[in-house]
Amino acid sequence: MRLETPRLLVTDDDRDFRATMVGLLRERGFETFEAADGEEALELLAQQSVHLLLLDMHMPRLSGLETIRRLRELDRPTGGVVLPWILLSAALDEGIVTAARAESAFSVLPKPIRLPQLTGAVRDALQQTYGWHE
Repeated sequence: MRLETPRLLVTDDDRDFRATMVGLLRERGFETFEAADGEEALELLAQQSVHLLLLDMHMPRLSGLETIRRLRELDRPTGGVVLPWILLSAALDEGIVTAARAESAFSVLPKPIRLPQLTGAVRDALQQTYGWHE
């Protein structure tokens, strides 16, 4: 699959953090969508095709991990590609990291996040999953 412009979904209940992430990713040429929580992310994913999810762990209605589990239950065809996702959390502990890895998270990143750490994880996920190069 030739990936021209990667489409990313940023899901976080902190509006300012989400807006900052979306702005930074758009400046780097990514097409971005945003959701305030897991339920909104699932609704958006039913309508839009995306290449990568960035999810906060602790959100109202559905956590990042619960969102991933619900997405898998929907059993949407992805053309043989497993949708990569990155979990973000200000309250990381070994339990969260272990659970995220068990659900095949591409990466687990602590908040506050540094820009090089974020963009590096996004690029790695897109490259490894789709063979994407800037």
